[in-house]
Amino acid sequence: MSPPPPPLGRSRRRGGRSDHAFDPALDDRELIDARTQFTQGRWGDARALLVTTGNDWDRRGHRVLGLAEIPSAVDWASDWLLAEPESADASTLLGCACVVRALRPKAKADDAARARQACLAAARITPDDPTPWLALLLLDRGRDDGGDETGRLFEEVRSRHPDHHHAHHVMTAQLAESRPESGQDPLHEVYDFAAWAAEQAPADSPLAVLPVVAHAERYRVLVAAGSEPDDPVASGHWSGRRARQVMKAAFDWWLEWEREDHPRHRVDLNFLAHAKVCEGRTAEAAALFHRIGPHATAAPWSYSGRDPYAAFTAARDHALGTP
Repeated sequence: MSPPPPPLGRSRRRGGRSDHAFDPALDDRELIDARTQFTQGRWGDARALLVTTGNDWDRRGHRVLGLAEIPSAVDWASDWLLAEPESADASTLLGCACVVRALRPKAKADDAARARQACLAAARITPDDPTPWLALLLLDRGRDDGGDETGRLFEEVRSRHPDHHHAHHVMTAQLAESRPESGQDPLHEVYDFAAWAAEQAPADSPLAVLPVVAHAERYRVLVAAGSEPDDPVASGHWSGRRARQVMKAAFDWWLEWEREDHPRHRVDLNFLAHAKVCEGRTAEAAALFHRIGPHATAAPWSYSGRDPYAAFTAARDHALGTP
């Protein structure tokens, strides 16, 4: 019998928060190098990076948002666009940087409007690129006073790249939040959406992991609503027949199709490892932690409502047998 998983998410310091900074670049060394230069106001490497990325839309979205996260991104992207007014890359980066700024806690009242205008301007310059629409999707999703256009914006992204990884994750998180009072409803719409997306995607698509993401997102909602305990051992959310089927299918996909070339590969691995720890499948979780390495992500380790890095390290140490 597998040992029970640890109580995920308990802080190692009473009332404390982790000092760990989760890096959105993950394992993208080229992005990290270009971002270092961009932080110092030198956008030449960022320009070259986005040129070489081309229309690999998942990678482009990952890299543009990674650059947009730096505090001075709006200023440096504005300088770049001033120097190259017709640059689709500069325009898209400015739109994404404005969205990141608008979603920060101390955003100004007009930041959201400016971000929307910047993204729409980028979309006009590069109509085939889903990235400005992904940024608008994140803006709508992240603001309490947003227009709740998530579905329409998701379709804008999907019409340009049907298997867009990040957009499907955003949509899954949104759908999971409907009807929290219904509890562990196996017919909840988030499960239908994730199953549909996984089925319509190509065999090697990482969207095969989306049903696991949906399960974790629903757990987040139910824990926040108080209808599920934050300890996976005490929760039936991870032990039902449907949960086991979903997690086995996703793990089997990983064994056959592991997509180390995908820019958000480590995001999927974190969701899979979290699910396997919650399920009590320690050996399978250990294999995933070896692949994750140092590239932890805040989601889904924060979904117990507690410190995500403490949750990640506790789960990893438990799976790998670290004292």
